[in-house]
Amino acid sequence: PLPPPYDNAPPYDPNAYGGGSGYGAADPLSGMPPLAPSGKRVLARLIDIVIITAVVWLISLIFGGYKYDTDHVNYGRSIGQGLLGAVLYIGYDVLMTVKQQGQTVGKRVMKLRTANLNDGSTPTVQTAFVRAAVLWLPAVFCCACIWTAICGGWSFFDKPYKQGLHDKAAKTVVVEA
Repeated sequence: PLPPPYDNAPPYDPNAYGGGSGYGAADPLSGMPPLAPSGKRVLARLIDIVIITAVVWLISLIFGGYKYDTDHVNYGRSIGQGLLGAVLYIGYDVLMTVKQQGQTVGKRVMKLRTANLNDGSTPTVQTAFVRAAVLWLPAVFCCACIWTAICGGWSFFDKPYKQGLHDKAAKTVVVEA
């Protein structure tokens, strides 16, 4: 007679293969301030967009300004402005997040901060870069308003951590400061 096929099976491990913690596991947000309301996050982001857009616009003026001629498109200039925008938007987000305890100017005004999901600490340069790149690279080169709305707007519907897509990529949350 053959033995039953699962007599010597190893015990079930709920965290096998990178699975998340199961029921009864500690909540990563325990001990952290409350999650930021999505509306306050949007206002903070709008403040930051106005600041950086003004800087990009001023720098672009120095290098010949914005000239729109649908008959003669200057692709080199368009790509250059896109690269400038990407560098400034990402650089601003990374620098402010790392050096200002998770707060850009907009977040400071709205009394919010970005924190690591696992422990509430200020994100590292690498984490802040991933977060900013996921938010800004597609927005600068492709579909500015649409991507920013999808990426950030995700926080209105995300459960349980109210994360935007950029937060999910970087494993961060936005909390009240």
